[in-house]
Amino acid sequence: MSAVKTLEAVARDRVGKGAARAVRRQGQVPAVVYGGGQPPQAIAVDLIRTRTLIYAGGFKTTLFEIKAGGKTVRAIPRDFQLDPVTGVPLHVDFLRVVSGQTVTVEVPVHFLNEDAAPGIKKLGGTLNIVAHTLTLDVAPDQIPDAIEVDLTGRQIGDVIHVSDITIPAGTHTGEPTDPVANIVPPTVLGAEVEAEEAAIAEAQSAEAAEEKAEAESEAAEDEKKDEGEEA
Repeated sequence: MSAVKTLEAVARDRVGKGAARAVRRQGQVPAVVYGGGQPPQAIAVDLIRTRTLIYAGGFKTTLFEIKAGGKTVRAIPRDFQLDPVTGVPLHVDFLRVVSGQTVTVEVPVHFLNEDAAPGIKKLGGTLNIVAHTLTLDVAPDQIPDAIEVDLTGRQIGDVIHVSDITIPAGTHTGEPTDPVANIVPPTVLGAEVEAEEAAIAEAQSAEAAEEKAEAESEAAEDEKKDEGEEA
């Protein structure tokens, strides 16, 4: 399970675009904590700390103890905004969590022991991942860091379903029969790639032929104009 992390913050008494810009100029990220039947609380968190947490992965599945204004609140990130050019965090939304509450999160799926899967190691099959994450509805302090799928002994043609892996009981929002991954023969994905490349080449060839025809048509029209002017 993900460990609860501490996040120091500063309470903000001003909100709005101007106030947010002022916070960013001070090396902080404007944020808000909402939910739990209480009014939203505007805060500011350290830019470097926030950027590190976001890019380390698992940010949206981490439970934080946020200390601001002499109070400590438990919350989980619900959303964040990044600058489209620099990737710098611009704003973070935290959901306040209370006892007995569950949250819906996307937990990453990690595949282990590929070398111990004969279908991959010996027969050259390919692991075709259907679900890179699984959606769980779980207590904030029970969110797993990742869902692990053991590939030991897996053969070509094997399909791994949600029911085949270990997740917290009663937390998956989908069906037990939902596929997570399968192992396909080495020619299947190769054929798909070849077909895609052929389609791209055909489209490029058709586009080049169209451009050539347009260029020849324009040259013919120019030639007729020149002949008319000479006459």
